[in-house]
Amino acid sequence: MTEMTEAYAWQGRNMLDSAAEKLGKIDEIYEDERTGKPEWALAHTGLFGTKSHFVPIAGASPRGEDVAVNATKDQVKDAPSVKAGGELYVVTEQVTQTVPVQREEVRIEREPITDENRGQALDGPEISEEEHGVVLHEERPVVQKETVAKERVRLGTDVVTDEHEVSEEIRKERIETDAPEDRAS
Repeated sequence: MTEMTEAYAWQGRNMLDSAAEKLGKIDEIYEDERTGKPEWALAHTGLFGTKSHFVPIAGASPRGEDVAVNATKDQVKDAPSVKAGGELYVVTEQVTQTVPVQREEVRIEREPITDENRGQALDGPEISEEEHGVVLHEERPVVQKETVAKERVRLGTDVVTDEHEVSEEIRKERIETDAPEDRAS
């Protein structure tokens, strides 16, 4: 597998999907703010590279001069898109879930010896100072995260027209003359 530090050199390379089909050209590499490791690539896709989509680069590797990712063309087409230089905001939420776990406990079962079970009951070691052990097992919950698609969000705009009343002094010029106002008579 490719070292993730190599991912920074992938800018400008063509990105291939899991079927080796060309997706687009890698424009930028985005890293996780907490770990500092590259996690996403912004790829120019579509006809003439007019669209940009985020593509996860976990498990990505160079294939010649190209970079192959573990995503299909449809997944990339449906992925979120932003303008180059933008920031991908990741929200973390604490999730608590109750998980059933099982464990074995020792229980001593006493069984009286009867004529029917005498042969089986007496078949075993004699009384001794020797210790006998029993291995007990238990289940332990293992916390594991999985990233799954939850919903698709689009941003839209609405045009809202408001009316505001404004008041301001305006000036205009008037010419005063001594001439009579009505010369037509």
